[in-house]
Amino acid sequence: MQFTQKSKEHIDSCRFCWMCHHVCPIGNATGLERNTARARALGLSLVMRDAIDYSDDIINNVYECSLCGGCMTDCVTGWDPVMFTKEARLGAALDGKLPDYVMTMITNMQKKGNIYGARLGKALSEKIKPLKKSDTLFFLGADARYKAPKCAVEAIDLLKKLGVSFTVLENEPDSSYGMDFLVSASAETKEIAEKCAKVLSGYKTVIFYDPADAKIVKREYKEWGIKVKADVMTFAEFLAKTLKKQKVKKSKFVFTPQDSAISARDLEETEAIRTVLTKIGTVSEMLLNRNYTMLAGNLIMNEYMGDVMKKIAKNRWINAQNADAKILVTESPAEYVMLSKTKPAGIELLSLEEAVLKCL
Repeated sequence: MQFTQKSKEHIDSCRFCWMCHHVCPIGNATGLERNTARARALGLSLVMRDAIDYSDDIINNVYECSLCGGCMTDCVTGWDPVMFTKEARLGAALDGKLPDYVMTMITNMQKKGNIYGARLGKALSEKIKPLKKSDTLFFLGADARYKAPKCAVEAIDLLKKLGVSFTVLENEPDSSYGMDFLVSASAETKEIAEKCAKVLSGYKTVIFYDPADAKIVKREYKEWGIKVKADVMTFAEFLAKTLKKQKVKKSKFVFTPQDSAISARDLEETEAIRTVLTKIGTVSEMLLNRNYTMLAGNLIMNEYMGDVMKKIAKNRWINAQNADAKILVTESPAEYVMLSKTKPAGIELLSLEEAVLKCL
């Protein structure tokens, strides 16, 4: 495959550097050197020099990265393993070398409209149908709609309880987050994004429940030259603004926020969740918080690396236990699902909407 000059420079700079070795959530979960940014760069540098083929093993290794950006946070020299990893995924797609598990999800997108190939559940569908038309769209996203519908239902309940006028689309377009994760900025990814942007532009305000979808629209759409006319914000950001106007009795609950890596690093949004939790209770932090947060799970990778995703979630629970957390609160539906699967005794897990509903 062919790499851009920028990727070549980053690959060559990362291939012998161990600076971020200790912060990779995948590497920490598997204990394998191949799952570090350094090892990935070393393998791709050999491909780049035609020393080895872009083999199935190298390609699989490229898909063993969560793109969480933890490696970039710890890099004082500013190199970007996420950038060349995404380029390598695009290269695999262009060369027709995608793994079967990736092709399955792409086929699901083409045939079913989402990478999971799932249908909207009855409970969520029935919650959506009665909602009236509004100039504010609440965008749930694929992870919430198909993998965490309970969270989606409770988020809708919260907005209704707060007196917000909003609508949710039963036939919601895909934001292209899943495709961007799998094959980066391919023509197919951009086509899906353009279709979504047209729908979003029909509203005055769009609230994104999932930080992953907000990140795609706020960052990637701009890079791809795709415009969205609506005012775009995250769910946490919207709640923070809305609760400032509400009279809420402060509870005695002590909440520990699990920062979404996407919110903290890609969107540079860390205070919204804390503003919400401070309004309804007290905040107690884990050692690794805000920009230094650790990934607690990824539902796309859970499709082909389920055991590793559970281990990552377990590791994050260990961080919470070490901080003597009582109630862990997450703003990501993907992390909520994975943390739910691995929750230890003695700590409560709440989504952000559950935490607010608990105190209203």
